[in-house]
Formats: sequence, structure tokens, C-alpha cells
Amino acid sequence: MLPGVTTTSPSRAGGIDGFFRISERGSTVARELRGGLVTFLTMAYIIVLNPIILLQGLDENGDQLAGGDFAAVAAATALVAGVLTILMGVVANYPLALATGLGLNAFVTFSVASQMTWADAMGLVVIEGLIILGLVLTGFREAVFRAVPSQLKIAISVGIGLFLTIIGLVDAGFVRRTGAGPVPVELGIGGQLQGWPVAVFALGLIMVFTLHVLKVRGGILITIVTMTIVAIIVEKVADIGPTFTAAGYNPVGWSLNVPAWPDSIVDKPDLQLLGEFNLLGSWESAGIVVTSLLIFTLLLADFFDTMGTMTAIGAEAGLLDEEGMPPNTQRILIVDSLAAAAGGAASVSSNTSYIESASGVADGARTGLASVTTGVLFLFAMFFAPLVDIIPSEAAVPALVLVGFLMMQQVKGIDWDDLEIAVPAFLTIVLMPFTYSITAGIGAGFLAFVLIKLVKGKSASVHPLMWTIAALFVIYFCIHPITDWLT
Repeated sequence: MLPGVTTTSPSRAGGIDGFFRISERGSTVARELRGGLVTFLTMAYIIVLNPIILLQGLDENGDQLAGGDFAAVAAATALVAGVLTILMGVVANYPLALATGLGLNAFVTFSVASQMTWADAMGLVVIEGLIILGLVLTGFREAVFRAVPSQLKIAISVGIGLFLTIIGLVDAGFVRRTGAGPVPVELGIGGQLQGWPVAVFALGLIMVFTLHVLKVRGGILITIVTMTIVAIIVEKVADIGPTFTAAGYNPVGWSLNVPAWPDSIVDKPDLQLLGEFNLLGSWESAGIVVTSLLIFTLLLADFFDTMGTMTAIGAEAGLLDEEGMPPNTQRILIVDSLAAAAGGAASVSSNTSYIESASGVADGARTGLASVTTGVLFLFAMFFAPLVDIIPSEAAVPALVLVGFLMMQQVKGIDWDDLEIAVPAFLTIVLMPFTYSITAGIGAGFLAFVLIKLVKGKSASVHPLMWTIAALFVIYFCIHPITDWLT
């Protein structure tokens, strides 16, 4: 038996119910299947978005990354997400889906791959995943998780909720970057909401909150499907098109997928990228010092992103114990670590746990059956990619805003009168959405917690691992000057 497995008595139910402990966790098979579908619909965008991000970069030779093959990246992205999400469901029995990590893929594309070939960069990702796996198997990763104060874990969940909210609002075009001037973001375009896609999002937001207030089961799924149909009709009538076109920028276009019925529903997946990695090429291309720093940056981001994500999912699902730990923590972390290495081995960048899983949890998912459902849908998506592509983000992201609201409700668990925890909690919560980084929020919170304890003369009450983590985050935040100094 793997360490970290929950010690609760096994369910007396047989079959699928017994294996996944569905009744024991207060759920039903139908609810798990629906929750898995909702999670898939909420994060299926990664199949399209990952190729878009990766293909923007150039390697050291000026060649387009991943061979410049959009279809191959999309197929491999769906394959790895499907296999690892199913593994999470079966091995860890946790409603958590995995796919190529956003932010991580951008870092790999623009900061790592530019200094080496794409195969070398993917080898570096494999190494990072194997190192994290080693930290899990030695118990270090779980020990760090247990060392974090429970109220700081709550702050991480709340911060992720706000992070999801800003993702949803920006993806829908409801909030936009100004691009100039002292104000970084604004409502719509020039302070005004414009375009049918934003209208679809606003209608979806009204619908999903209305259904939630009325306690309608499957409200998130109903909203996504309904608004996708509405979006298809709108596109058919108004011929809006995408935001970025061959003719230039279309500010009122669909932000990612254009909701038009495809010419064909089924397409053969292209899996030529599998195994396209060079395990030690990065050391020769970029040098030992630079490569070590790149691995450290990837490692720290992956390490704490997952910690925050699995805590937030567990809190939303009501699965955390009195220490704020989810069931089968060790198994969850093992699968997540394998996902990082698998993403590199499949040449699609590091895979990690997805906070969008919270949308399925909000719709009732409580067990690994939801993850298995999501994973199977990802595998089907390799063949039905044209059908997945019709779901516009404007129809899906209202779910993220609702989830942000649900996770925000946990903020009452923080003692705001205790400044020793309130200040770190505040920094954790606000910096996640404001920096667009879960890791930055966690790092700022941890550093503030340790510093405040130090100046208050209570350093002895800080867990030794928290000192180690704080030191690592100092390096993380100073990685650019350190790299310049060492090179």
C-alpha cells in the first residue's frame, strides 16, 4: 500500500461505487460523471491554447518550437492530459484533472527553449519532473505541505479563487489590458462593454449564478452547453470571427475558439511528437549554471502550484482533514510529479494539476470517477478535436467566476485580527490574481509569515521547513539578478 492513503474504512458498496467511495463521500455516479464532463468543458481550451503558446516561440536556431506542427501539439496535449487525469482518478481517487500547465508552458517557450533546441528543453522538463517525483517518494513534498499553517492554506485557496475570477473575466474580454497609461486594466474596451462575445459571457454569468442561487443541479454544465449553442447562433448571424485574424486585430472577436459548426467532427490524431526529447542536451546547450537555475525555477513553480491547487479543490469538495490535508496526499503528489515528466516526454511542456477542476467539484464531483470521466473525454478529444473547438471561452469561463465566488467564502476561516497570519494571508490572496501567478502569491505569503515571526521574536515557533522554503523563495524572486551574476 502506498504511503499517504486514507485510513478510513472501505465502503461496503461494491462495483464502481465501492472502488471510488462515491456514496461514502456523499455523491452519486451520475453526479461524478456530470462533474467530470463540466471539468473537461471548462479546461478543454488547453488543447487549442497550448499549441498557440508553444508555436509562438523560437529555439536557439530560430526554428519554430515543436516543429511548428499545431495538430501534433494538440493531439499530444490531449493524450497526456487524458492518461494522467485517468491515473489521478484511479490511483488517488481525487477529483483533480491534469494538463499542460499554463504559465509553465509560457516560461518554457520564451525563457527556456530560446536557449536550446525544443528537444533539449523537453529533456529539462523531464528532469524537473523526476526530481519532484524523488521529493515526493522521500516524503519531503508532503512534509512541506504539512509545515504550512492551516490559515495560510485557506489563504492559498481564496487567492486561487480570485485568480480564477480574473482569468475568467480577462478570457471573456469583460476585463482587458489597457496596453498604455497608468491604468493596467479596464472594463471592456475604453471602459465600455462591446461585442457579442462579451454579451454571451455576461448572459452566461447571469445564468450560472441564477441557477446556483436556485440550487439547480448541473447548473454549470447547463450554462456551458446553453451558451455554446447561443454563441453558435450569434456567430452564424453576425459572422464575428476570431480576435486575431490574417487581416489584423479584431477587438470584438471571439477570444479563442470561434463557435462555428465544423466541416468534420472526427479527425485522426497526429502523435509524432511523442518521445521527442533530449534528456541531457540542455546542459551542453545552455551550460550547467543556467540549466540548473532553469530547473530550479520550474521546480519551485510546479511544486507550489500543485500544493495550492489540491488544497483549494479539497476545501471546495469538503475533503480536507483537520490539518488541511486531502485524502491520499502522497498518491496525488506522485501522479502530479509523473505528469510533469510525461509532459516533457510527450514534447508538450510540463503537465500539472488544474484549478479548473474546481468547476466540476462545484457541480458535485467528489471522487476519482470524475477525473476518469474527464480523462476519457480528453482521449476522445484527440479524435473529436473539431467538436471541442466549437466551445468558446466566453461560454465556459462564467463557471470560473462562480467557482471564484465559492472559494472566496473560505476567507472567513482566517483570523483577520491576528496580524501575524492576516498580513501573510492578505499578500497571498491579492498577489495571486495581481501577478497572474499562484507561485508568486504563495511565495510572498510564506516570506511575510517567516519575517513577521522573526521581528516579533517568535522564530522558534516557525517550522524548520518554513525557513528552508522562505530561503528558496528568496532565490526564486531574485532569479534574474542571480542568473546575470553567475553568467
